[in-house]
Amino acid sequence: MKIIILGAGQVGASVAEGLVSEKNDITVVDLDGARLAQLQQRLDLRTVAGNAAAPSTLIEAGIEDADMVIAVTQSDQSNLVACKLAQSVFNVPTRIARLRTEDFLHDATLLSTDNFAVDFALCPEQVITDYIHRLVEFPEALQVLDFARGRVSLVAVRAYEGGALVGQPIHVLRDLLPFDTDARIAAIFRRDQPIAPEGDTVVEAGDEVFLLAASENIRPVLRQLRRMLHRVERIMIAGGGNIGLRLAKALEKNYQVKLIENRPGRAEQLANELGDTLILHGNVTDEELLEQENIGEMDLFLAVTNDDENNIMAGSLAKRLGCKRVAALINRRAYAEMIDGGPIDIGISPAQVSIGTLLAYVRHADVAVVHSLRRGAAEALEVVAHGDRNTSKVVGRRIDQIDWPKGVTVAALVRHFDQAIVVGKTDDWTSITSHGEVVIAHHDTVIEAGDHVIVFCVRKKLVKKVEQLFQVGFHFL
Repeated sequence: MKIIILGAGQVGASVAEGLVSEKNDITVVDLDGARLAQLQQRLDLRTVAGNAAAPSTLIEAGIEDADMVIAVTQSDQSNLVACKLAQSVFNVPTRIARLRTEDFLHDATLLSTDNFAVDFALCPEQVITDYIHRLVEFPEALQVLDFARGRVSLVAVRAYEGGALVGQPIHVLRDLLPFDTDARIAAIFRRDQPIAPEGDTVVEAGDEVFLLAASENIRPVLRQLRRMLHRVERIMIAGGGNIGLRLAKALEKNYQVKLIENRPGRAEQLANELGDTLILHGNVTDEELLEQENIGEMDLFLAVTNDDENNIMAGSLAKRLGCKRVAALINRRAYAEMIDGGPIDIGISPAQVSIGTLLAYVRHADVAVVHSLRRGAAEALEVVAHGDRNTSKVVGRRIDQIDWPKGVTVAALVRHFDQAIVVGKTDDWTSITSHGEVVIAHHDTVIEAGDHVIVFCVRKKLVKKVEQLFQVGFHFL
């Protein structure tokens, strides 16, 4: 596939890295020639220096025979103009745009073919906000991901000494869970190396364990397997940019939130937009300010400024001063690797978090969801099975009959995805309905047409092989 990526920032570079490894023909456009040169040194792709919204630049990039344009510059206007030109002038079949302005995201008619002609809109700030919000709800987790429109949850936790599974083979998991509850360990990483999760695999203290279950069961499962942290009640946010503001809006109704912002004008704006959040004007690395605002009593410190160094320093300081748990946005991969095992509990890569939905849209097979794991080293996919036993390599076959690449684990299926079913009751006995039946995968589970199959790949390069397995044969009608 011939793909033009407009913008070589964090999102554009991550998208390019994710797609170039799958043998796509990639061209990246950006005004910054130095940034393009660095990207070209790392990846096998072509670059063009110029204005992403200028027809002459787009022609130089090869838009006249491109299959897809992914506009992820910092400017909404440039991204929208580029998509419109791609559709109306150059007949590019697929147009994707990164957008920050909520007006465009909330009014689908603005992105229709008659207007800006955007097939898929991505708002990284909102994706990151939702991601961090889930971490707040699961304070014991390193990562929390959803599949099948929230029907299934994948939670990564650190195994601790004395935990129920530590020193035990994985097959005892079933004995530890309530009678009507099932779950699956999709992967284990031990000292940064993947361990195939077989029934006799023994969990060790310090292992990073990826646990998957139906969403209504994930909390009971976690409660059985590890010591739960205290519920988060008090949160301090460092940085009042787009992500900080979105986070405060999402959290302030259910939590006690304080937000630190060093720009006076921005702090005043935040105070006007937020009703229940306490706005503090100051530096996020000001030790005296943190102590004055009782950082030692905070359950969670979220460092979300636009500066990696400030996030690392503020997070480290907050932990040293007694904050129970610290998460920080880290853009640079070298920094993310450096903080492993340090005072910061969770390092979040904004680019890796935000590009999953975009990559799912681009994939060749019918991929509904793509989640990057462990800073992009691994991936979890939700793939829809199509065809029948004659036209598909997976449909109508038991999981142990399929030639899965080494390092690939099938964790679960969601069957009858379009059917609403009762999955539980609230305290007042109102039925909770959701879509589809969750089937935790075992060796004898048979994949059926229409199943949403959740697959874990311990290495990103395995994704292409999984997609090929799910592609339907030529004669399928």
